[in-house]
Amino acid sequence: MKNNEKYSRGYFMPPVKSLKWSEKEYITEAPTWCSVDLRDGNQALVVPMSLEEKLEYFQLLLKVGFKEIEVGFPAASETEYAFLRTLIEQDLIPEDVTIQVLTQSREHIIRKTFESLQGVNQAVVHLYNSTSVAQREQVFKKSEEEIIDIAVTGAKLLKKYAAETEGNFQFQYSPESFTGTEMEFALEISNRVLDIWQPSAENKVIINLPATVSMSMPHVYASQIEFMSDHLHYRDNVILSLHPHNDRGTGVADAELGMLAGAQRVEGTLFGNGERTGNVDIVTLALNMFSHGVNPKLNLENIREIISSYEELTRMKVHERHPYGGELVFTAFSGSHQDAIAKGMKWREKRERQYWTVPYLLIDPKDIGREYEGDIIRINSQSGKGGIGYVLEQNYGLDLPAEMRESFGYSVKDESDRLHKELLPNEIYDIFINKYVNKNSPVEFINYRFTQNENYETIVSIRIENEAHEFIGEGNGRLDAISNILQTKLGINFKDLVYKEHALEIGSGSNAVSYVGFTDEDGEVYWGCGIDADIMTSSVKALFSAVNNMIKSVQLPIEKGLSALKN
Repeated sequence: MKNNEKYSRGYFMPPVKSLKWSEKEYITEAPTWCSVDLRDGNQALVVPMSLEEKLEYFQLLLKVGFKEIEVGFPAASETEYAFLRTLIEQDLIPEDVTIQVLTQSREHIIRKTFESLQGVNQAVVHLYNSTSVAQREQVFKKSEEEIIDIAVTGAKLLKKYAAETEGNFQFQYSPESFTGTEMEFALEISNRVLDIWQPSAENKVIINLPATVSMSMPHVYASQIEFMSDHLHYRDNVILSLHPHNDRGTGVADAELGMLAGAQRVEGTLFGNGERTGNVDIVTLALNMFSHGVNPKLNLENIREIISSYEELTRMKVHERHPYGGELVFTAFSGSHQDAIAKGMKWREKRERQYWTVPYLLIDPKDIGREYEGDIIRINSQSGKGGIGYVLEQNYGLDLPAEMRESFGYSVKDESDRLHKELLPNEIYDIFINKYVNKNSPVEFINYRFTQNENYETIVSIRIENEAHEFIGEGNGRLDAISNILQTKLGINFKDLVYKEHALEIGSGSNAVSYVGFTDEDGEVYWGCGIDADIMTSSVKALFSAVNNMIKSVQLPIEKGLSALKN
């Protein structure tokens, strides 16, 4: 690409080494979560939410478990002002939930903000002004001291109007565009605000350090956060907060490293909605912690329900590949992936294991309301025998022999390729039934009876070309006796017979299922399946199904055997 030379690194490393965060392995506890869906997320929508939709979304956020929710910029529009008043006057804010409102450092805006908060139980008033080099030089055209004066003036006004307003208030300050600000200046302006607010253990102050525009690699942001954490005044009484955006696609990484660096609070949105590329995705952050065994303290057990409400109210879509929430993120189409997942799930079923270690699945989908049958393994022309067999077993209780899975897998993949589409479990089941189960043409099994002497003597009734015949045969078992009849009486030759049976427990009462496979004289393998209430009858039906598949496949002549019978 051309013109890369016109881009410079517009961020600032801390003046001292700040790398203690790099010695930590993972986040050990959840931060305080603050949803900004109703402010930052809402202002980024093509069609912002109506008052009724915002009230419904507020209920969704409560259901997810947020204890801090930024509800808007009440001085900016009548809708946001009315929304806040509705929440307060209709007593819709639970006692353990704190709302947050945003305000610029301008007296008439601050005054109206506190008017909107009259009578609130608990609220964070969030003051901000932009501090970056680009904003100071290009937008405000002000010196560093003039920018500090904006923040200091706003901080004093917050104290004044809070004292005059009914309600309980906590203060928050953001040096907006923090990532493009010299670290010494960001620290100075934040400390000047803190000196005015004088935080205490009973009334802590939030200092929020936003990646308003993500400008650096995540480790740089972490070093910036650690520098601020180490040098802020009143640190024990300051809650250090993050507000990462996702311009470089690193919002989650920025937040995770920022928490390692000392941040105690994170502002973000469900599924990363927000201006430009969006805010940090709190769902992904929370479930990343969950995958490390840390309780995220959010209720994400039914992620599909959350997505449904989110998409309806925002008119946004959660992408199919979105971490955790996407429709396809727990789905394997690749044959090798399907095989590994299927084996991993079976391995886990047979053992008591403390930790989740199934290949290719970071977390157990059931923990967030996803289902194995419809989510994990889905079948198309790229799928393998393991996945196809897994679908039949999980949905219909059919546990095919390994060799049969391979043979059937090719049939399914060929059908998917022919139709050029994914096959649903019922479609796969139909292919299996039509290809293998209780096949009765051209040789139809009617019934059998046997007596046990030194060898099993068996009499079997067969119908061929609408004519019934009885044959007597012997073998070292009933199935072997009938197999000998087919070979000696009808000239149907095969070898290397494979047999498996099991109870069919899903949806079929006490039925049994049997599988039979064998090799013909040319080395081709054929399979059949029998399903019946009697286990022996199911095995005979499986044998006849395999025989019929062979006869049809190679157009095997059975006239020789029939001719001998007639003579």
